[in-house]
Amino acid sequence: MTIGTRLFTFFRGEFVGADSGGSRYYRDKKRRPGERERRWVMYAGAPEASTVPPEWHGWLHYTVEDFPRGGGRAKRPWQKEHVPNLTGTPAAYRPPGHVLKEGRRAATTGDYEPWEPN
Repeated sequence: MTIGTRLFTFFRGEFVGADSGGSRYYRDKKRRPGERERRWVMYAGAPEASTVPPEWHGWLHYTVEDFPRGGGRAKRPWQKEHVPNLTGTPAAYRPPGHVLKEGRRAATTGDYEPWEPN
C-alpha cells in the first residue's frame, strides 16, 4: 500500500474493526453533514478483494449500516467458512486432465455423437 494511503488513514481514518484474516477496516472520522461516509480496508498481506469476508463486504458496500461486532453474525450449520478466490494459485481447482495436474483426459465413452449438417 502506498504511503499516501497510510497517511490518509492515520489522519482521517477511524478504526472500526478487523476480520479474522487481520485486515483492518476504517471509516472517515471527518465526515461532513449530508455526505456519505467513506469506508475502506487496509489489507493484511496482498491487496486482494476476495479476502474480505461477507459481513465486512456488506458494510464496505453500504448494504448494511452497522459494521460487524464480535465476529459478525452466528453461522448457520450449512454455511462454510469464507475462502478467498484461489484462481492462479497452486491451491486452485484443476479438473482431471488439466495440463498442470496429470495432463491426461479420460477416454471418451462412445456416447458422444457430433452434429452433422444434412
